[in-house]
Amino acid sequence: MIFHYKVGFLGVGNLAQAIIKGLIENKTLPPSHIFAANRSPGKLQKVADTYGIQAMATNEDVINACDVVILAMKPQDLAAAIDPISSAFSDGQIVISLAAGFNLRSLEKRLPHCRIARLMPNTPSLISRGVLGYVVADDEDKALPTVVEDLFTPLGYVLGVDDEDQFEALMISCSSGTGFVFELMTYWQDWIEERGFDPAVARKMTVETFLGAAMLASQSKDIPLEDLQNKVSSKKGITAAGLQSMRELETERTLRISFEKAALRNQELAKEN
Repeated sequence: MIFHYKVGFLGVGNLAQAIIKGLIENKTLPPSHIFAANRSPGKLQKVADTYGIQAMATNEDVINACDVVILAMKPQDLAAAIDPISSAFSDGQIVISLAAGFNLRSLEKRLPHCRIARLMPNTPSLISRGVLGYVVADDEDKALPTVVEDLFTPLGYVLGVDDEDQFEALMISCSSGTGFVFELMTYWQDWIEERGFDPAVARKMTVETFLGAAMLASQSKDIPLEDLQNKVSSKKGITAAGLQSMRELETERTLRISFEKAALRNQELAKEN
């Protein structure tokens, strides 16, 4: 147990539970150092029973008990949750927001006396294979990135970015991007099933294909992805025919538009907040 801070969660949704699970299983924190409050007491109690963490009656109780407070409520609930209790946060208290659509300026306006960071995990954090991007409000606060990385490294690859433009790009490509990958996997499985395979077998074939490609790329760090692709494809071969069709159909353009649409929605949420 190398991390001595007490960490509190305002909200215990899926991302919060993934983080709590990772912190405990990787022995970053003992359950006695993790506190949480939630709008639904039943859900909070279930999480507390599962992980042995400290269930608190109110958000203020969590804030008062903790050195680090993680804003893990839904983005549309964040303002209503923290605006009335902003005075409960102490000077220099670390606040880490998981909320999409709430930029640093908006958070600093609400909590001007706190040390603020934004963090965006993706769902593979549930199995400690996540990509977790973060950005801090004060570039001069050299200690805050260390706190963030110590806390979240057990969940996967933690990457600090320079500004919120990069943070948005990371969020779209890695967090939303996980959903995009599942969309592609659905197409794979559907096509295989149409050729007579059992759905469970088709799913296994799809998952292993994506997993194998990802692991091969991971273990071939010095080889560009394009070169790995070339090892599969030969001129006038089967793979080349499929790749040519993908390029003629402008698959890259489709994906880029999807990324940009997601980015626009994030900017709309930021304006609303």
